[in-house]
Amino acid sequence: MIFRAAAAAGILSLPYWLPRAVVALRVRIFTAVNGRQGVPIPGDVVPVSRFREVYSHPAADGRSRGAALSDLFWYWLAPGSHVHQEHLEPGERYDEVARTTRGIMSMPTAEAEELAARCVARAVARLRRPSTVRLRDLMMPVWAEFFYEVVFGERCPPEARDLIVAHADDVVTSLKCCGLRHMRVRDRLTCYLLGALDRVPHRLPSRLTRREQAYYLQGAFFNTGVVQQAEATAHLMMVLAAHPGVQAELAEADDRRFDHVIAETMRLYPLFGVAHRITSADIEVDEATTLPAGSVLCFNYPEFHRTGYAEPDRFDPGRWEALTARHANHIPFGMAANRPCPAWHLAPAALRGAARELLRTLSFHTTAQHTRSLPNRGPCLVTARGARPRAGELTWMRIKDRWEDVWRSPLQLVLGTYMVLDARRKGLCRRYFARTADPVKGPAENEATGRCPRP
Repeated sequence: MIFRAAAAAGILSLPYWLPRAVVALRVRIFTAVNGRQGVPIPGDVVPVSRFREVYSHPAADGRSRGAALSDLFWYWLAPGSHVHQEHLEPGERYDEVARTTRGIMSMPTAEAEELAARCVARAVARLRRPSTVRLRDLMMPVWAEFFYEVVFGERCPPEARDLIVAHADDVVTSLKCCGLRHMRVRDRLTCYLLGALDRVPHRLPSRLTRREQAYYLQGAFFNTGVVQQAEATAHLMMVLAAHPGVQAELAEADDRRFDHVIAETMRLYPLFGVAHRITSADIEVDEATTLPAGSVLCFNYPEFHRTGYAEPDRFDPGRWEALTARHANHIPFGMAANRPCPAWHLAPAALRGAARELLRTLSFHTTAQHTRSLPNRGPCLVTARGARPRAGELTWMRIKDRWEDVWRSPLQLVLGTYMVLDARRKGLCRRYFARTADPVKGPAENEATGRCPRP
């Protein structure tokens, strides 16, 4: 009898300890496979007070070459990782690609808000109410249509939207270690973009081949753009679902209050976890500390965003009444001096437009766990605006979410370990730079299946 009671208690307690234990084990395995390469910042070597200084240092400009971590990121973002803007080394090629991205994204604020609202309205029209949704899944088609129109200047056809969503979902699912890569899914979008390049009304980087131009659009807009905006919207709506008072207020709030809520959401749930940079020269931190050339600097966004705030784990948009991002530990889009996110202007405006449209007719409710990595994809109950959930719906959501984590955590451990080992075996970044001393003229890394004929 005692044994049965103990066994039952152990089973019932699984959601409260097993996921944390598995995550800790996964971190240890990843570290063992990839090594302890990298200087954590902030940390013992570089304190939080020097974070911005080191982050923006001209010598902290390398991105892929010389870091074992790069093999893993290239693996997750393939194909075309060698021309993904975030992974290009500094130089003329990066400058041209970055300039092109800025030009494509140079949309007036009002136009970005209106376009995002229009894309959301179409998604809301397809949504049954009330219904339980995964917010990231709900928003993927929205941002697929948005970025298609940003790039092509025309409304996104359904077949293109479906290709973009399938591609972006495959990337983010593998990044979260919730599923393996499916390169054929990704290659289908590459093939579509190859056939659509001549319809792009912007001048694409001349230093890239046509296939690389397709990879560039696929990586910058239909991978990073779609995934990051879908996750940003999911984080924002999860926060509002958990704080109904703020949600009700925000439906009628001005831009300033809206921006404070977005800033606080991005502080608590930054879209980037750790960004690594490789130093091209020595960086003197202080009289006793110098980071030598070739060091891999691992900038920890969540840790930086937690320091310097009263009650850092509490959601409090009011703190931004007296704060500005320039004077706070808050860099959701990086820093202008070191490879800033090209969407630093477009993304917040579009996010505000999308959220306004969602709140215009809908209310959001959740009791699911909300973490930065969002492996549960943001479960949320969506009702007509002002409607209340039926009794027991939110209780069931909490129970279901907790138990999903019990099976998801071991799955992430197994799949994550396999992908880390597979990425190390393939060595996409390492082999690319080993093949050529000149990455501008050298052969391109390509994991395509070969099913799409070269133009």
